[in-house]
Amino acid sequence: MDDLQDIVESAADLLRAPATLEDRDFHLVAYAAHGRTIDPVRTESILHRRSTDEVRTRFERHGIARATGPVRIPADPEAGLLPRLCLPVRWNNVTYGYLWLLDADHHITRAMADQAAPLTERAALLMARQTRDRDDLGWKLADLLTTRPDVRAQATGELAEILTPPFTVAVLRSAEPGPLNPWLLPRNVVTTVWEGDHILVTSPAKAAQTVERARRQLLERRPSPTYAGLYGPCHGLTEIREGWLRARVAARTAADGETRTWESLGALRLLRAADDESLAGTLADLAPMGGLAETARTYLDLAGSVQKTAAALNVHRQTLYARLRRIEELTGLDLSDGRDRLTLHLALTLRPHLNI
Repeated sequence: MDDLQDIVESAADLLRAPATLEDRDFHLVAYAAHGRTIDPVRTESILHRRSTDEVRTRFERHGIARATGPVRIPADPEAGLLPRLCLPVRWNNVTYGYLWLLDADHHITRAMADQAAPLTERAALLMARQTRDRDDLGWKLADLLTTRPDVRAQATGELAEILTPPFTVAVLRSAEPGPLNPWLLPRNVVTTVWEGDHILVTSPAKAAQTVERARRQLLERRPSPTYAGLYGPCHGLTEIREGWLRARVAARTAADGETRTWESLGALRLLRAADDESLAGTLADLAPMGGLAETARTYLDLAGSVQKTAAALNVHRQTLYARLRRIEELTGLDLSDGRDRLTLHLALTLRPHLNI
């Protein structure tokens, strides 16, 4: 028996009750039906792949986090909750999760629960191994991102037999600093936190779906703006660091809740060319001040069309001409010169995204 789903199905058959396996943070790992018995907590767990904080608080009051044996949770008729049995999933005195059995008719005896002990022990061993393995992969992924060539080379060698290209690198930025819960992500995803970024390496086919699952996870912990960027494909582990740097640029240019790809950035790719301080110094004399920046950006975005720009800004042409002359005075550029227009357009495009 090598799969947690198999273990949960065996427990449901053995104890003749619907079974649900959740990790210690109450995220769904696997479930198995047995008849049609169900209540709101089980429904919520299956539909949303996690139980609510209210449910977690309710059940933890019964001491399940420290329990070494079965714990009975009484019914709550007012909330529509059925009685259930909790079998803590523990390995080496560490709780990795909980195996829940709905027991509406109280037919599960202590002797029956004891018969399920080998199943919970096997589940605990598998969850402990998978937690350790995923933690190890996270550390090795972090090693791929370091500036030290020797550390990256060692990590590449260690991961070459585990991960198969091509890869897409995703960066997710959020106010939530904690690591992502791997149980809520596809099994082939490797994730770590590096320099404040949540970094995920996944297959190109599932990259967008994986980012959205990770985003929902972060928002459940702390509702706050989230920004995501993607780069791929990377055809080998040696490309992961550059993929991260490019995905990070994409993430910093994204709007809240948006996922941007490196390919969509256009001139914003230049943010990868130098550090923010150097770019800011280069562009310092080129960005018009005050409200003239909007005029300049609109004019350049509309390919220098006075008619379209005046209409977009809802100003008279003579007013626009006066603003354009003032922009030339402030920047020292000639807006009739294509190279000067390009220079100013790049400055106005890059400047809002500089962390200065």
